[in-house]
Amino acid sequence: MPRPDFFVVGAFKSGSTALYDQLRRHPQIFMPFHKEPLYFGDDLTRRYGRMSLDDYLRLFRGAKPGQRVGEASTWYLYSESAAKEIKAFSPEAQIMVVLRNPVDVMYAQHNQLIFNVIEDIPDFADALAAEPDRRAGKRLPPGPINVENLFYRHSVHFAEQLERYFEVFGRERVHVMLTDDMRRDGAGLVRGALEFLGVDPSLAAAPPRSNENRKVRSPLVQRLIFAPKVLLPLAPFLRRFPLVRSIRTRMLEMNSEAKPRPPMDPALRRQLIEEYTPEIERLGKLIERDLSSWLELPAASPEPRAVVPASPS
Repeated sequence: MPRPDFFVVGAFKSGSTALYDQLRRHPQIFMPFHKEPLYFGDDLTRRYGRMSLDDYLRLFRGAKPGQRVGEASTWYLYSESAAKEIKAFSPEAQIMVVLRNPVDVMYAQHNQLIFNVIEDIPDFADALAAEPDRRAGKRLPPGPINVENLFYRHSVHFAEQLERYFEVFGRERVHVMLTDDMRRDGAGLVRGALEFLGVDPSLAAAPPRSNENRKVRSPLVQRLIFAPKVLLPLAPFLRRFPLVRSIRTRMLEMNSEAKPRPPMDPALRRQLIEEYTPEIERLGKLIERDLSSWLELPAASPEPRAVVPASPS
């Protein structure tokens, strides 16, 4: 049975869905309908449970001989064990990573988790302030959740996470891209990804717009879509079927509307940029890229709101 030999491992809210959509269109590549199967990572929590190996491999049975086979699960980057597990499963695997300014990732992550009925603290600063308690198992939202999704500050230590993959796979088997590159030259970014995978790069095109911010129309309907108590035990079985996923996606589209997220509070943004400057500089050296644009501070706010305590780490 076909099994994946390349993995898009992250990062969350950085453009991996857009890349996944474009790679799936290439005739020499097979990626399953199910983005985020999240099979690897023994240290990760899973809202709907972990699929079996048979169910995981079933995702790739449509691959044709000669096609590159891959999958995309963004929390593999955060996991401390996923890199070694992937290596054991597919020793010659290639790894692809899309990274974004960690401050922007945290803010987009909070908005997405509100949409996904995981986050129950609507204010971003308050959610940041709750992270120490949540990492201690306190103030967690009710119901099944992927708890590490709520660890905003901890989840964006990209240099440390990337170093794990460099150590396990070697730099030559890890391809790093930036969201900035996707916005500046999407076709060029895809072309580089195709060349990395050794398939025809002439078919590269700019990725379609994906993961735009959306506002929920009915919170009640949204809760029924994401956390139907009656169907939760059946989730591992139901997610095998593309039709179920298509219906769910259509329901989410009907119950939401595209709406740009409001800008982050300038004072809070300044604090987070200053806090993450060492992390950004470390990442820039690691990938040999100029990330100085990520350090640009907004104009001082005339009436700054209270800012949140810095992360102990």
